[in-house]
Amino acid sequence: MSTFTPGPVPPADEVTAGWWEATGEHRLTVQACGCGHAQHPPRALCTACGATDRLDLAPAAGVAVVDTFTVVHRAPRPDLPTPYVVARVRLPEGPVLLTRLEGADPGSWRIGDPVAVAWQDLDDGRALPYFVPTTPDQHTREA
Repeated sequence: MSTFTPGPVPPADEVTAGWWEATGEHRLTVQACGCGHAQHPPRALCTACGATDRLDLAPAAGVAVVDTFTVVHRAPRPDLPTPYVVARVRLPEGPVLLTRLEGADPGSWRIGDPVAVAWQDLDDGRALPYFVPTTPDQHTREA
């Protein structure tokens, strides 16, 4: 279970409602276009081809690789314990997610580390994805 307390989370809208609904079921999704492009976060148009009528949500494997990260030592809010890790993780589906890394000492993370999705439940039934360490063998099986 995550140790962080999220701050205000934006409300769902007509573009993000499906994504938020999936998070409440602990399902990670990406927005996929008929042109073959996958993107995150969900948008009103495809960032590759500009289409607005070929966008759907597709399941994501729930695994990723750490693309880059930073260890935060001065929190923006007094209720956030430090240090904590903010990272970009690259999904095998293509998109990069900005997220938290949990489950390991902040100083032990390395670029290229395999990670798997975990969930921080919110009071309103939605959930926020964050990522935890996984072994390369687990990463290959789940991808």
